[in-house]
Amino acid sequence: MNLFRKIVQSHKKEEEAELFHELKKLLNFSPKKIERYRKAFTHRSVQKLDKDGNPINYERLEFLGDSILGSVIASYLYKKVPEGTEGYLTQMRSKIVSREHLNELGKDLNLIKFVDSNIDQANVGDNIHGNIFEALIGAIYLDKGYNFCQKFIHENVIAPYVDIEKLEGKITSYKGVIIEWCQKQKKKYIFDTYEDSGNEVVKHFSVKISIDGEQIAKGRATSKKKAEEQASKRVYFAFQDEISLD
Repeated sequence: MNLFRKIVQSHKKEEEAELFHELKKLLNFSPKKIERYRKAFTHRSVQKLDKDGNPINYERLEFLGDSILGSVIASYLYKKVPEGTEGYLTQMRSKIVSREHLNELGKDLNLIKFVDSNIDQANVGDNIHGNIFEALIGAIYLDKGYNFCQKFIHENVIAPYVDIEKLEGKITSYKGVIIEWCQKQKKKYIFDTYEDSGNEVVKHFSVKISIDGEQIAKGRATSKKKAEEQASKRVYFAFQDEISLD
């Protein structure tokens, strides 16, 4: 083995050891296979492939983690609210695992510091925080099993953040609220959404919301849905007193 290869392998071992210790502090248990967690923090922009040519990034783990998170939350709500109807339980689960909430969780855990990406962190968008949080859950499941996942979700999601009474009053879709209000009040509304990337690497969208011919608010984000929600939230607060009285 030549000197260069020895230096590279030594550096890699140091990185793996550092990630192991950081994760051990974060998870409160020792990871078995560190490569699963490394994959959970690998962005597709790195364009890594395994020996079979399959992409190495967090997207498949994100899918897995999303499903496990949903099942743990569903089980918790089923036991916590025995009188809850199917519709109520579905709505409450949606509030807990909303993209906005998952992004907050990822930020609170500072998972972005582990991410390997070829895109500047300022340009990857807020959703990456929630995406890697779900990918981390997927990695925990593969590495340690369902019980460890359940414990991690209870400690990091349910215990610190889930308050049933508060969640019952939380708005999950400002766009839905605005559309419903306009329809009830027979107001004409228009969501004018268009691509607005400019010179930025990551695609952005802008939206203008007009009510009865008057432009009320604007929003701009990395997805149409998020831009519409941002603008709708501004409309909601502009008409909050009227909407609340409705």
